[in-house]
Amino acid sequence: MNYLEATVEMPPRARHPMQEFCRRSDRMGRVELITWNAAGADEEYALFHVRGDVDAYRERIERVDDVRRYNLTAVDDRSFYSYVVHETRPADQRWRRAFAGRNLVVVPPIVYDERTRMHLTVVGDSDDLRALVTDLPEGFDLTVESVGDYDRRRRAVAPDLTDRQREAVRAAVDAGYYAVPREAGLAAVAAALGCAESTVSDHLRRAERRVMRRVARGVARAPG
Repeated sequence: MNYLEATVEMPPRARHPMQEFCRRSDRMGRVELITWNAAGADEEYALFHVRGDVDAYRERIERVDDVRRYNLTAVDDRSFYSYVVHETRPADQRWRRAFAGRNLVVVPPIVYDERTRMHLTVVGDSDDLRALVTDLPEGFDLTVESVGDYDRRRRAVAPDLTDRQREAVRAAVDAGYYAVPREAGLAAVAAALGCAESTVSDHLRRAERRVMRRVARGVARAPG
């Protein structure tokens, strides 16, 4: 079983009014689609975790025509859950056709960033993942961030790393390279791996970049 982690640039017609509001408002921050149910013919259900001003969100969602009902529940003074029941839009149906009839599962959450993108992880057969990339509706621009064998345990801690990068990180931790204060330098890590210091440095920098990019993506954008 394989996975594909991707960033999808969404065309204007596919963006929900609430997504656009949260993206544009300086009172709103990160939005995660935690889970959803689109089993109905014309109605679907979604649970979001939203960072931002709940009153501003409530004022805007009241004016969205396709929202039939909703419930907002505070998590703390900076975030809340939004349970929304809304009409299925044609744009949503077009997007889902790329997944129809294929052995694919979207692993939540789907994260909407402050631009016009969503970040998602899809698990399934490799052939179906390749087909998904090529069969998206016109206007959807997909960028593959990483692919590989799906292992939730490994990806939750150190996503997207190559086997050699993992070896380098493990050796660096064992040697004390990441201890505070540092107990060993690149020479010790290189000796443990049997390679040059420059090679170890490259592996560690690439691993750190990938991990930090994921951490940064997971850090909420502060409203205002």
